[in-house]
Amino acid sequence: MKTLILFVALVGYTQALSYSDVLEEEWNRFQLDYTKFYQTEDEALLRRLIFVDNKRRIDKHNRRFMAGKESYEMGVNQFTDLLPKEFQSQMLSSLNITEAEGLIDFRYTAPRDVDPPSSIDWRARGAVTPVMDQGENCGSCWAFATTGTLEGQTFLKTGRLVSLSEQNLIDCSNDAPYYNEGCKGGLELNALMYIMHKGIDTESSYPYRGTQQKCRFNSSNIGASVEAFIGVSGEANLAAATAFHGPVSVRVDSEGMQSYKGGVYNNPNCSDEILDHAMVVVGYGNDKSGGDYWLVKNSWGTTWGENGYIRMSRNRNNQCGIATIAVFPIV
Repeated sequence: MKTLILFVALVGYTQALSYSDVLEEEWNRFQLDYTKFYQTEDEALLRRLIFVDNKRRIDKHNRRFMAGKESYEMGVNQFTDLLPKEFQSQMLSSLNITEAEGLIDFRYTAPRDVDPPSSIDWRARGAVTPVMDQGENCGSCWAFATTGTLEGQTFLKTGRLVSLSEQNLIDCSNDAPYYNEGCKGGLELNALMYIMHKGIDTESSYPYRGTQQKCRFNSSNIGASVEAFIGVSGEANLAAATAFHGPVSVRVDSEGMQSYKGGVYNNPNCSDEILDHAMVVVGYGNDKSGGDYWLVKNSWGTTWGENGYIRMSRNRNNQCGIATIAVFPIV
């Protein structure tokens, strides 16, 4: 009899639990999971309102995902208490395409006599270092994209996978002729030019801090160097470059990626010209439900996306500009 009463009580509680109650529980869990502390009650209230609004949007999208109308899932992550504009200002780095185009001396063209494989994953071949987190309030994606492609190219040449210092680039590649802006943004091409002239220290000798600091480059700690860099445009060329030459740095329009959780990201509304985020293509393949994809390493930590990676739509008219201006170094 007592068991029956308890069961009825639990059923009544479940039925009484509203969507607002669920959101409140998720808000409380979010603060614990991501160690969120707010300085004032007003700030906490604002963040809660933003979280609830983002969570409603996530749930609406995921209902479409469950119905087979979307190819990717959204989810709560460390950015769910941020407005899209806040997320953009804290995490992203804009790119002047005209300026970047002028820095490229060599262009890659896919070989005509050899077709690239149907899929490749450079992680499985040991050419990719672990995902890192650039941290909030530092738009250093350009530095991570630079080290990501250079780490892969250096591994393919030497057989040694060495993590390289993003902090070195943030602190030291700001003056002429490189003109990067630390946590405010930068260009992978300028960073590669800096490495051509100076070299780059290892991550272990010059660890990441997530803020721009005084340059501490030490030539005795150089982990890699660059002889030249090659520009890549077009998805066919990007596939061949990735397959035959290793990880490639790319730029994308990240609109909508703030809440990405998994699946093949398909956003036909994103731009192929407004490229505000840098990442590294480390492979490509095909998903039965989502179609062709690029396997892309990000720098927002492992709690974002698929353990820090995103699968982006491939062969869909250069969606999000992923093949507008890509680059890899010659070492």
